[in-house]
Amino acid sequence: MPLTILITGSTDGIGLETAKKLATAGHVVILHGRNPAKLEDAVRAVSALSGGGEVESHVADLSRMADVEALAKAVAAKHGSLDVLINNAGILKAPETVTPDGLDVRFAVNTIAPYLLTRRLLPLLGASARIVNLSSAAQSPVYPDALAGNLRLSDMDAYAQSKLALTMWSGQLARSLGEDGPVVVAVNPGSMLGTKMVKDGFGVAGGDIGIGAGILVRAALSDDFASASGRYFDNDSGRFAPPHRDALDPAKSAAIVSAIEDILARLSVAI
Repeated sequence: MPLTILITGSTDGIGLETAKKLATAGHVVILHGRNPAKLEDAVRAVSALSGGGEVESHVADLSRMADVEALAKAVAAKHGSLDVLINNAGILKAPETVTPDGLDVRFAVNTIAPYLLTRRLLPLLGASARIVNLSSAAQSPVYPDALAGNLRLSDMDAYAQSKLALTMWSGQLARSLGEDGPVVVAVNPGSMLGTKMVKDGFGVAGGDIGIGAGILVRAALSDDFASASGRYFDNDSGRFAPPHRDALDPAKSAAIVSAIEDILARLSVAI
């Protein structure tokens, strides 16, 4: 039976490759991108491979929480349910690292936007649904002031902290939902794969992005993720593994969720 699957950041790299694989299998694929022209190209590429499933698209800048809200409303207006949400969109380097809301763009896109989008779409995600959050092998302790936009960090520091924060809220959300909620997993798709982020950030070609797409398809569809809520999958080792120790601490993870919600409240976004 075809599933309805939303993939953020699906105009290139791992997100686009994942969309192609899922569309080929006949699933309804909802693409998201920030650039309308790139999104149109992605729709054409994915539609050409579609096994009969619908291909839909939405434009949103995930560094702007108003756009995140609009994206969630647009998806909910068209779909009564959602089977899989893949929070794939991420950023390492940007010409401007501070968003209009005063946040570091890495925390905004990599941590806060997927949290808000997930919370808004939870009513569409039943107990058998899955939320797949793109984490990273790069994880480092989160500075609350940096998360709130009050402390500037280097590109890599901001990225690594934002990915740990994402991993922490993933585990906390899984605990709060329990058995009645969808599966929530954080996945490191593989280090130094050939994405635009890796090419721009490190100046190397990187490895096969199919490695990352393969594990996202598996996380979305396979039985071995059906009972993995709250766990972290490390595709570098090819197994479920412990994330950074801070993500294993419920109190610290709850504090990160509280900090995210405080930020959203400051931006007049009610959770």
